[in-house]
Amino acid sequence: MTNGDSAHKFLIAPDPSAQGLTTAVTGQDQFGNTVEIDVVEERPLTIFLNGQEIVTAMTIGDYPDYLAIGFLANQGMLAAEETVTAADFDEELETIVIRTDQTTNYEEKLAKKTRTSGCAVGTVFGDMMEGLEGLELPQTQVRSSWLYALAHQINTTPSLYLSAGAIHGTVLCQQDRPLVYMEDVGRHNAVDKIAGWMRATGTDGGDKIMYTTGRLTSEMVIKCASMGIPVLVSRSGFTASGVAIARDLGLTIIGRMRGRRFTCLSGEDRLVRDADPERVPEEDKKNRRKGAAK
Repeated sequence: MTNGDSAHKFLIAPDPSAQGLTTAVTGQDQFGNTVEIDVVEERPLTIFLNGQEIVTAMTIGDYPDYLAIGFLANQGMLAAEETVTAADFDEELETIVIRTDQTTNYEEKLAKKTRTSGCAVGTVFGDMMEGLEGLELPQTQVRSSWLYALAHQINTTPSLYLSAGAIHGTVLCQQDRPLVYMEDVGRHNAVDKIAGWMRATGTDGGDKIMYTTGRLTSEMVIKCASMGIPVLVSRSGFTASGVAIARDLGLTIIGRMRGRRFTCLSGEDRLVRDADPERVPEEDKKNRRKGAAK
């Protein structure tokens, strides 16, 4: 799915005009005038792995196959050697069944749940760091000129966030090129869609950058590391646990990326400052993402 001027930049880009993603709602503004605005849809999607119900996620409804596969992979429920044989989506029943070539049973893992912070509250299962012991992320270089170029391209791309708000965006990038741009009501869902796309296409994360509009929490850091992506960048800020885990894993996290400003709190050895911040223009207000002034 591509969109307008973004078609030559993105393999997948948001399509704010797609049917079913927003609903027009009438209300009143601060002066009592009648206004009509688009609000983001939110619907349940129950994910099954083979014959077992795993979780019900609240989502905008696009790319259910990528969301389900990415969620399962990021929770350690799809082994690297395991083959996905089918992804059966039933729109009416709001379910998707991921079928694999192996027998699976995650009763014990499902019994241990940790709720995650943020919009459209998510859930992770089992020990959050399971499978990351001894992880060595590649020392992929990240140039500040790439970060500035990515921020400009992403923040000026038509999206549900700019048209309706109340949504998070996550973009898989390579150097200064944005590749796959996913949105959802929860930042974890947007990341899982990226993970699902990577698995389905056999895309390696070692030379990639993950850009997100959401906070750099422990969950975001762990998901990024699980996907093999060594650099995580956000417009938003950090949590202490997110920083601590990133440092333990050797993952580069860069936050508060707005205009010419950014802050790196982990993995600075990958960062090459090859652009003069004073020469970087401030964000144009008409393209500034909602909440950028906060």
